[in-house]
Amino acid sequence: MSISAAYVTYEDPDGFDDEKEIALAAWAEAGISGRVVRWDNPGVDWAAFDVVVVRSVWDYVARREEFLAWAHRVEAVTRLANPAAVLERNTDKTYLRDLAAPIIPTSWVEPGQAADLPVLTEYVVKPAISAGARDTIRTTDRAEAEAHAARLAAEGRTAMVQPYLDMVETEGETSLLYFGGRLSHAVRRNPMLAGGAAAPDADNARAELRTPDPDQVALAEKVLAEFPGLLYARVDLVRLPDGSPALIEVELTEPYLFLRYAPEAAANLARALAESVAS
Repeated sequence: MSISAAYVTYEDPDGFDDEKEIALAAWAEAGISGRVVRWDNPGVDWAAFDVVVVRSVWDYVARREEFLAWAHRVEAVTRLANPAAVLERNTDKTYLRDLAAPIIPTSWVEPGQAADLPVLTEYVVKPAISAGARDTIRTTDRAEAEAHAARLAAEGRTAMVQPYLDMVETEGETSLLYFGGRLSHAVRRNPMLAGGAAAPDADNARAELRTPDPDQVALAEKVLAEFPGLLYARVDLVRLPDGSPALIEVELTEPYLFLRYAPEAAANLARALAESVAS
């Protein structure tokens, strides 16, 4: 059976998505006819696809309501991966408060709330709706951290305040990639705020393949049990000072999948995609 799939991206003049060709080639090998389509292209007949796969929609942050409305419209006429309800929940990091899993200790500053932060050695302050370290700062200055959190709250945005963990400089961040509920591969990533500067999420030149520890796999699968019906997932973990793993976030909307790091990664995604349509 031939499967027609949309690889959903955004208007990308710089060609930043370097996973398109890898994914599409693996899809073709699996009998999946893939076509790259912008999510906001009004001329697309989404019902013509057997499945619509959300990938590099990296402009959604500034257009979140429009993007979610699009996702619900698509899901009404065909299969959407990942599901619209998952995208809606995952694009606002306040979902972290509801998970039955350890996360980095976080203070939340809601719109209209005063930013009275705990005393920390170093702060990371970011909005709950963001991607690629947009509007994120790292600072040792409590007043600067409070001012940034207050500024976000004044704009009607929920601010997240976390300690900067030195472990990310040594242990690194571990990202576990799952396709169709199965662990495909894992990589060690450099922290996005190492050296105090924000880096794009897909700036992964220094990432490396790694074998996750059993406690990391156990935590990742505990988290994913709370999100049914996924085609793809990236679970980003770090170790706390006591050595235990904690969730940074679970990327279920437009994560970079590190397909070129593991020989079977793209084929694993294609197999999961074919199985999802057949089910």
